Amino acid sequence: MRFPFVFLTFLLAGAPAYAADPAPVAASRGMVVTAQRLASDVGADILRQGGNAVDAAVAVGYALAVVYPEAGNIGGGGFMTLRLANGRSTFLDFREKAPLAATATMFQDKNGNVVPGLSTASWLSSGVPGTVAGLEAARVKYGTLPRAALMAPAIRFARDGFALTQGDAVIFDLMTPHLTQDRATAAIFLPGGAPLKPGDRLRQPALAATLARISQDGPAAMYHGPIGADIVAASHAGGGILTQGDLDHYKVRELPPVECDYRGYHIISAPPPSSGGVTMCEIFGILQGYDLAAMGFHSAAEVHVLVEAMRHAYRDRNNRLGDPDFVKNPVAELIDPAYAASVRKQIDPERATPSASLDAAAPAHEGSNTTQFSIVDQAGNAVSVTYTLNEWFGSGHVAGGTGIVMNDEMDDFSAKPGNANMFGLIQGKPDAIQPGKTPLSSMSPTIVTKDGHLVMVVGSPGGSRIITITLEAIINVIDHGMSIQEAIDAPRIHEQFQPDPVTLERFALSPETRQILEQRGYQFIDRGYWGVAEGILVGGPTLAGGHGVSEESALPITLLAVPGASLYGAHDVRGGAGKASGVN
Repeated sequence: MRFPFVFLTFLLAGAPAYAADPAPVAASRGMVVTAQRLASDVGADILRQGGNAVDAAVAVGYALAVVYPEAGNIGGGGFMTLRLANGRSTFLDFREKAPLAATATMFQDKNGNVVPGLSTASWLSSGVPGTVAGLEAARVKYGTLPRAALMAPAIRFARDGFALTQGDAVIFDLMTPHLTQDRATAAIFLPGGAPLKPGDRLRQPALAATLARISQDGPAAMYHGPIGADIVAASHAGGGILTQGDLDHYKVRELPPVECDYRGYHIISAPPPSSGGVTMCEIFGILQGYDLAAMGFHSAAEVHVLVEAMRHAYRDRNNRLGDPDFVKNPVAELIDPAYAASVRKQIDPERATPSASLDAAAPAHEGSNTTQFSIVDQAGNAVSVTYTLNEWFGSGHVAGGTGIVMNDEMDDFSAKPGNANMFGLIQGKPDAIQPGKTPLSSMSPTIVTKDGHLVMVVGSPGGSRIITITLEAIINVIDHGMSIQEAIDAPRIHEQFQPDPVTLERFALSPETRQILEQRGYQFIDRGYWGVAEGILVGGPTLAGGHGVSEESALPITLLAVPGASLYGAHDVRGGAGKASGVN
């Protein structure tokens, strides 16, 4: 299978070249896949030292805050899906929460109009960060190594710096206007007023000191100590509403994951306040009634049923889901096979369904610049983490002298029900702003098993498209027999109920297929590339183990299983800075 090779989802330098997908990275004792090469190596080193997958995840989480500052964070929050070697699965919610002083109309003017930029680039846009609390909760309950050992690499990279590659440096040039809005931010990432370039060394001494204090004193330094005090002071100075009370009240939630079955495979994913697991399971349930393998990858027949399943599921996602502490989520109903069957009956086998013809008309909401990492250790413990600042570099504000880049996660709420956020999602009343509430998310850290055995770990950034990125990667492996690398690199389609047109990556459809679908009533929006998925397949590079011959040449296929290897890691070709790092 051949797909266009691109380096970054946010920057395309010229036309992409065509090339066969590279083989996934093979290993026998552990695999770490992240959006930044140094962070991947940090996680692999922890596994070599005898740490488990959770230890590696904690080390990676802190390392990414330093070496991938545009999305890695301690000023944001996220989700962690875990499956332990004993077969137990669980989920940690360490997402940001609305400050206690937040109100439903805080981003509206006196006439009820949403004020542009207020929910994305001001101090009001920052929710209460949860990453430090979440990583520590995971380490204490499921890890094995001391905090100091796991944080040491991040502290070293922040203190001594690291040399930037092209994949690292391009974001500073791209986001220069955003970074210049805050003096503290510009001083770190635009030294001398100019963006950092390949070969430059990024040093973050203030962040190193912050990390060292957390390493020594734990989350108390962040939530009840001097780091939190600096965040609160910076927020107040900038017109924000974060208080010490917000930090004092922050709690990590451990929740049962959402689970469902698809063609004999068991899906374990994120529950509310994520919409990811529920929406994916609803789509999987609908697709269960169609033979996608027989239809063929991105044929007109397959795209038709994929889009209609996405359309119906996102309708439910946008209008019926929210923070479980504030909203009664109809999870059991939405993932019930009987509900999926009722949706299939509504799908016209020949024509597109106009979104306006479906009941409920609120489209959805969410920042796209998160980051994903996937980890499996030798014992079979698996961790899938998606965490976020929302926009690249969050709100663009650094909290005083802490070196912490703050999130703009408040934009994930409905600033006004019926109004789209920066990424086109429009949500209803279940996601209205309330004090202490977590905004609805699409982050979908996911683990797949079969007959009690670990099969796949996957997830991606991409805002509202996270769900369809993750879903399509799983479908590509299960239905279309792709390798984990092919499945992640394959061109993507996306439909989120509103707006009505289907979004296409380049080369997602052939001209002939597109014409057939347009005759069926579909409209399309062409985009570049989106998401940077990170995946691991267990047992072989494909579900068939990677064995076979080329139909064209009768020679062994490129992706033969590596002798002795059982873990195959794939970093999305769209991301220029990351890699899969295996342990043998």
